[in-house]
Amino acid sequence: MRSMYICMCNAVTDHAIRRAVAEGVETFAELQARTGCSDCCGACEPEARQCLREALETKRPVLTFLPSPA
Repeated sequence: MRSMYICMCNAVTDHAIRRAVAEGVETFAELQARTGCSDCCGACEPEARQCLREALETKRPVLTFLPSPA
């Protein structure tokens, strides 16, 4: 699958956004800090936010508890 540039100013792709989410990014501010996305002209912000939302929605849930031993 080919990647699509979301932020042309900083060469951030949709794959980079999904990878950042897989590595723990959960907010737009974290995404900006990690990738530089939308910190120049800001024209990509709506698309970057949408890509972030979609990546967060499809992220696999993490098991947050362990069953108690029988």
